Amino acid sequence: MSLPGEFLSEEQFTCSICLDVFTNPVSTPCGHSFCSSCITSYWEGQGKSCFCPLCKESFRKCPELHINHTLREITEQFKRMAETTMSAPRSAPADLAANPFSAAKPGGQLRLVELPSGLLPEMKSRFHRTSSSEPLASPDAHSLPPAKTPKRNFSVRGVSGAGSNGPPCPRHGYSLELFCKTDQTCICIICAEMEHNGHSVMEAKREMNIKKSQLRILEVELQGLISVREKKIEEIQTSLAEIQVNAEQEKVGTVSMFAELMKAVEKSQAELLEVVEMGQRAAELRSQAFIRELQTEISELKQRCSNLNQLTQSQDHLTFFKTYPAYSSLPVTKSWEEVSLTPDPTAGAVLRNVTRMVEEAQERLRRLSAICFHTSTENSQEIYQQKVWRVPEYAMDVILDRDSAHPRLIISEDGKQVRCCDRYQMVPDTLERFDRVVCVLGRQGISSGCQYWEVLVGEKTDWDLGIARRSINRKGKIAANPANGFWFLSLRDKNEYVFRTEPPTPININPKPQSVGVYVDYEKGQLSFYNAETKSLIFALTDSFTETIYPFFSPCTNKSGKNEAPLIIWPAYPTDPSWLTEK
Repeated sequence: MSLPGEFLSEEQFTCSICLDVFTNPVSTPCGHSFCSSCITSYWEGQGKSCFCPLCKESFRKCPELHINHTLREITEQFKRMAETTMSAPRSAPADLAANPFSAAKPGGQLRLVELPSGLLPEMKSRFHRTSSSEPLASPDAHSLPPAKTPKRNFSVRGVSGAGSNGPPCPRHGYSLELFCKTDQTCICIICAEMEHNGHSVMEAKREMNIKKSQLRILEVELQGLISVREKKIEEIQTSLAEIQVNAEQEKVGTVSMFAELMKAVEKSQAELLEVVEMGQRAAELRSQAFIRELQTEISELKQRCSNLNQLTQSQDHLTFFKTYPAYSSLPVTKSWEEVSLTPDPTAGAVLRNVTRMVEEAQERLRRLSAICFHTSTENSQEIYQQKVWRVPEYAMDVILDRDSAHPRLIISEDGKQVRCCDRYQMVPDTLERFDRVVCVLGRQGISSGCQYWEVLVGEKTDWDLGIARRSINRKGKIAANPANGFWFLSLRDKNEYVFRTEPPTPININPKPQSVGVYVDYEKGQLSFYNAETKSLIFALTDSFTETIYPFFSPCTNKSGKNEAPLIIWPAYPTDPSWLTEK
């Protein structure tokens, strides 16, 4: 006989984690219900953020869960009726005996047992509702009899005989059907009562289902990582196509301009074409390297994803828990958010230089290929290096400001050198003067345009170089970082280079610079440091300058004579500018 539609099936009282009837059910903020111990164990391996096992909704912090009393009472009623059904005579019809809402009527006749009066409407109104810190109440709820929290008893299998689940315990012979969460090992029921007494113990199958759910979430995250990297490959390939188009346009334009020149410029033409092709080849090499690295990561992630899938399908809980720790977290991967194949920043520079040089003199054409060669970059760090080759245009004659110098600093008569002595000088204590940190500012402020200066640091063990804004704090201890108006590079203990951020940003510099160039583009908010000898970029960043900034210098303390050499401000470029033509 068919049951009325109002009767519920066992599936509606089953926890989706342990696949058993609810025990102390709780509801998550997204409206799904689970056993209290199941969802607590499930969230233990997820760290700070938590996910719902069913809808995957994330919560910033683990929700505070409370027993859903209405659902628990309904579940207990369901269990009692199911037990009544199981005790029905064997002669009862199979379809009624299997129904948890069927019971034996006195006299041997079977009849359907309906839910208590008022329970079904109450259940319908509350079954899928989110539980809160206070139990939901209704007029009928108080009429329900109180239900005791059922105690879960673990059944004991026979000693490695029929019905045994997996290998027996080597000490007691009973089946290893329990899992000790405290010691992370499978145990039998005797182990749980003896050496594991007081530990957190669950059924092994239940705990394995919880861990499998966690692995499924990891598998989804791995698929997301794979998708991001596949999109990055497409982005790099698109960027490379644009670079190739731009390179072709430059070659066509260059050939067109050189067609109007005399035979004397044919050599320069070939050199410039080579420069463009070098930029194109460099971009191709970079793109190939990125793609290879991405494909390697994708292969590793796919392999790990496959291993996770196999692990989640495993029914051997012993092997499962041995393998689980190696796959319980995401692998360490490279962040590709900031990686991109950008067009050559010098795109169009060759053609513009050709046009300008044609209008000027043949002598300038002789040096054109060398200039273009140095302005084309071979890696991402060299995108700023082109500025160095225009030093005469940006050179700043920096003079040290005596009124800002710390009393222990000695400044040369020409204002180009500063060193630290052991004694305080007799100088006025003005608002502009630093009184704790041994540093000094440049006299000239920067409020627009591009500026460049060089400082000889030699073999000093400690120094600071950079810029600072006008309104910085000059008294007491200084919190040196961009948020407080300081942007500078530091050397400590001969070899430790850092840029002062919070926390400091370490920098690997090789070879060690003897002279440091500082370049500032005020409008673009760009600050760059160079090895002035090798003309290579040390460090660069972009920020926002909202007020006048000044060159910043600190020779640091003497350290018993080991760091007594001065900082010397060099001319921004040699008297003979022929170095511009050197490769």
